[in-house]
Amino acid sequence: MIKVGFIGAGNMGGAIMGGMIAKGMDAEVSAYDSDPSKAELLPKGVSFKNSIGELAAASKYVFLAIKPQIFDAVMPELAKYVTEDHVIVSIAAGITEDYIISSLGVNAHTVIVMPNTPFLLGEGATALAKGRFTSDEEFSTVRSIFETGGIAEIVPMDKMKEIIAVNGSSPAFIYLFGKAFVDYAKDNGIDGDTALRLFAKSLTGSARMMTESGRSLDELIKMVSSPGGTTLAGLDGLYEGRLEDVVKDCCERCTKRAYELSK
Repeated sequence: MIKVGFIGAGNMGGAIMGGMIAKGMDAEVSAYDSDPSKAELLPKGVSFKNSIGELAAASKYVFLAIKPQIFDAVMPELAKYVTEDHVIVSIAAGITEDYIISSLGVNAHTVIVMPNTPFLLGEGATALAKGRFTSDEEFSTVRSIFETGGIAEIVPMDKMKEIIAVNGSSPAFIYLFGKAFVDYAKDNGIDGDTALRLFAKSLTGSARMMTESGRSLDELIKMVSSPGGTTLAGLDGLYEGRLEDVVKDCCERCTKRAYELSK
């Protein structure tokens, strides 16, 4: 049985705990949050601890499910209780392995993780990087935890800031893209909920085509684009608006901010 503790019992922390419980992982799960009322929201089977020290004593895997701005307050307290036997898992944007090691004062076994909010529905896409002191077995255990809520892919440690735009922040970009289509439908007298359902299903179907059809993205675009047809007319507008350049700029801005938040 693995012993897993969460510092922070918000939406993402709660979703990860819930995924572990729902999948029946052989784990003893506990949580600590500075807001004691969060204890009432924990998934069934998760025990609430009254302090960081109590949580660390009960856990081998310690998940830092808190916002980057809170780390400077939490890490000195955690440093009192952490040993090199612990595995520290951070899911916060910009938090680095070096920051964790220097803050804790030990050669901490770390896993740096970037999940995304679809994990809440079991459709998460999580990127993970293995710390230099972390064993393969420890890393595999952490990866299996994130696989309870979707897929989990390995990314080099020095690319964990760049990957944020691809999976961590991208749901918001996709929602904005979807909003434009739904707004267009409503502007043209189509029920918004109907348009949302149709566009959302188009997204999920297109996603499966991307991962399961065996075709390249360029080939998939061509499949939908009949010569002289409506799709090509629409694509011309996207090309003229330099959609690909806009997306690249969006991703670069996201990455730049990740480096600014980096600790």
